[in-house]
Amino acid sequence: MHTTLHPTRPSIFCALTLTGLFSLPFTGTSKTGAQESAIAERELAAAEPQVLEVHVPTAMRAEALPAMVVLPSAYATQPDRRFPVFYLLHGAGGDHRSWIDISDVESLADAHEMIVVCPDGGRTSWYFDSPLDPRYQFETFVAEEVVAHVDAQYRTRADRGGRAIGGLSMGGHGALFLAIRHPDVFGTAVAMSGGVDIRPFPGSWDIAQRIGTLEAHPERWNELTVIELARQLEPNQIAISIDCGVGDFFLEVNRALHARLVAARIPHDYTERPGGHSAAYWARCLPYQMVFVSEQFAR
Repeated sequence: MHTTLHPTRPSIFCALTLTGLFSLPFTGTSKTGAQESAIAERELAAAEPQVLEVHVPTAMRAEALPAMVVLPSAYATQPDRRFPVFYLLHGAGGDHRSWIDISDVESLADAHEMIVVCPDGGRTSWYFDSPLDPRYQFETFVAEEVVAHVDAQYRTRADRGGRAIGGLSMGGHGALFLAIRHPDVFGTAVAMSGGVDIRPFPGSWDIAQRIGTLEAHPERWNELTVIELARQLEPNQIAISIDCGVGDFFLEVNRALHARLVAARIPHDYTERPGGHSAAYWARCLPYQMVFVSEQFAR
């Protein structure tokens, strides 16, 4: 695994030149055990969250794919503790850095003491395992390969109760899609401005390139769209939160999903707030959704 550390603040390093050290008389005093303990406690208290860029091996490609990992400061200060993980998916045209660039994920992860993982989902994968392109197997990548890699490399709560998945736009679809299809992996799912019904957009965002055209393969479009997958849900099987702006072009499909869940008596949170399909909206709604996720982890 290749890992790049992205420090949150500049680090200060001190160097001691040893030339002539042993020829000088010793004039200081040694620290007591209590003093050393106090220093160690201060150093731990000063720990900060870390933002790491890692690369995750995948069977679909020769090269490993990147992901951002945010570790809260408590990860360093509480070395015997395991942490829940929130997987955050980007939208169409984005990449693994999208959430880091548009929001304060670092501070939110720190405040809620959770690990946040932002995997590369391909620019227009829709988080499907494409039946047409073996290099686009992103359902397997995120739900299996990324999760297994993170659990192997970090002190995680490696069970569905300790895992949530969320995303924006294409990633909002991906979050619900993956949680519904893998309820043994994810216990919580959050869709922000999610494309939760792909069928009204047959010519958009390369969906047809991933699963074939709607005209040629209507059964795939029905089987793989979130609003139809939601029929499989049982009450309280997954903790669900849906968030969409009133000026968003995905508003109607989110309202339709909400209505279907209400009719099926599937408990869920549903929020509409001012705003459109924009980075400003996602940066504003993420803190609210992180509270929802944190509450589910605490249960």
